[in-house]
Amino acid sequence: MYKYNEFDEAFVRERVRQFRTQVERRIDGSLTEEEFRPLRLMNGLYLQLHAYMLRVAIPYGTLNPDQMRQLAMIAERWDRGYGHFTTRQNIQFNWPRLKDVPDILDALADVGMHAIQTSGNCVRNVTADHFAAAAADEIADPRPVAELLREWSTDHPEFQFLPRKFKIAITGSPNDRAVTRAHDIGLRMVRNEAGEPGFEVLVGGGLGRTPMLAQVIRDFLPKADLLPYIEAILGAYNLKGRRDNKYKARIKITVFENGLDAFKADVEERFARLRSQWTGADQEILAEIEAQFAPPAFRNAPVDAYEAFRAGNGVFRAWTDVNLHPHKVDGYAIVSISLKKHGATPGDATADQMRVMADLAERYGHGELRISHEQNVILPHVHKSDLPAVWAALREAELATANIGLVSDIIACPGMDYCALATARSIPIAQQIATRFEELKVEHEVGPLKIKISGCINACGHHHVGHIGILGLDRAGVENYQVTLGGDGTETAAIGEKMGPGFPAEEIVGAVERLVLGYLEVRRDAEETFLEAFRRLGPEPFKGFLYGTEETADAA
Repeated sequence: MYKYNEFDEAFVRERVRQFRTQVERRIDGSLTEEEFRPLRLMNGLYLQLHAYMLRVAIPYGTLNPDQMRQLAMIAERWDRGYGHFTTRQNIQFNWPRLKDVPDILDALADVGMHAIQTSGNCVRNVTADHFAAAAADEIADPRPVAELLREWSTDHPEFQFLPRKFKIAITGSPNDRAVTRAHDIGLRMVRNEAGEPGFEVLVGGGLGRTPMLAQVIRDFLPKADLLPYIEAILGAYNLKGRRDNKYKARIKITVFENGLDAFKADVEERFARLRSQWTGADQEILAEIEAQFAPPAFRNAPVDAYEAFRAGNGVFRAWTDVNLHPHKVDGYAIVSISLKKHGATPGDATADQMRVMADLAERYGHGELRISHEQNVILPHVHKSDLPAVWAALREAELATANIGLVSDIIACPGMDYCALATARSIPIAQQIATRFEELKVEHEVGPLKIKISGCINACGHHHVGHIGILGLDRAGVENYQVTLGGDGTETAAIGEKMGPGFPAEEIVGAVERLVLGYLEVRRDAEETFLEAFRRLGPEPFKGFLYGTEETADAA
């Protein structure tokens, strides 16, 4: 894992010192809120519906135990005892007092963390596959490249005031767990005909009010050319991107209005110029970074006791069936810890739960934790012989819900409970859906199904790429929930199709229930997932289930 060097430490401490002075000036009235706003946003501080919110960066979703414990301490000392993990692999504290924020930032710096560029029109937190360095299907660990991008983009003088915010996602696997096609730039590691690793570069993705999937701008880019090519993309966007209308300022609109071919021509011309001047110093820095991401010392131990325990304990076996994923090393597993206990707020973890996860990572997980864009926590390296002990500790902390990838593993933005931009609630709808399917006892029968909920058209809940997407809107002062179906955030990415009129809050759970139970009636067999059935049958039968119209349901 990456550790701060002297430059990192000095840079972050100076930013905290500057912001402490700015906060003092805001409190004593020397700065108005309008003057303070750009300063606080540069340090990840938002003014939300009820209070300030601090968004802390977790670059490429990677934490060590000490960092997780520090987040727990911050939650207890300066917030309300919990934190909220987000779809950007960050953590948000929803109730800090303004006067305490500089102290929080200093506490973060103590463990190599910060809140820089978690907001503003700049390159935001670079996200990555949460199974990086552990997944059995991985070509290479993408996190060293993500760290290189973080260092390069932090306070980059040319790209601090882009037309709009800018998001980059990277995966080292052919199976896309980083939703790369929904980002401004998506990077997918691939091999060329010679077997050399490089990147497929995607550009122009994004959700929000105008959802678009990123397009391939380069089929294969050698690793050594990545940084100048990314700089060429950002340089082209910085000049061509619209600044007259913030709703048309994202790179997806720039690519759409200019056309991919014309935009690519500009990028390639810039890249040729940059590449001819490039010194290669970035590759020296990358090599130093890669040395910090050396794999842990995996151990070779028997797994007989694990297999026996699994065979004799049905509850444990159910958890292993859905919360474990294949590891590249024999005898190991990737553990997904669900922050989606039925009826709980998706993505929330208490300070005590954070400490439990930190302790487990330290004792059983080679000192690593990951945050997923699906608002769960990952122990990427756990030997199977340790899984019974890990599960027992998680169960005691109410973190052993066996629902990863199932109906109740719902992504949900904070919605109108917290967010000043929201037009409807997200959290209560997610809680009600999860609780209802727990009552029905069918979610394991239903199998893989991704429900994603956003409380406004900004789509922080990724509803456009949910198998079932739910968008909360305001209709004449009444919350109304619009449903899209068939979305997908993987390597077969798709934007969901809007089904029809929305549902009032009191009807949306029943509509989702009809939809899912209807799917069970029409699927080909128990192996056919919801998304596969939707793609095979088309929207009409599912629309019939959703709205309870028998004639369309019968068409299946």
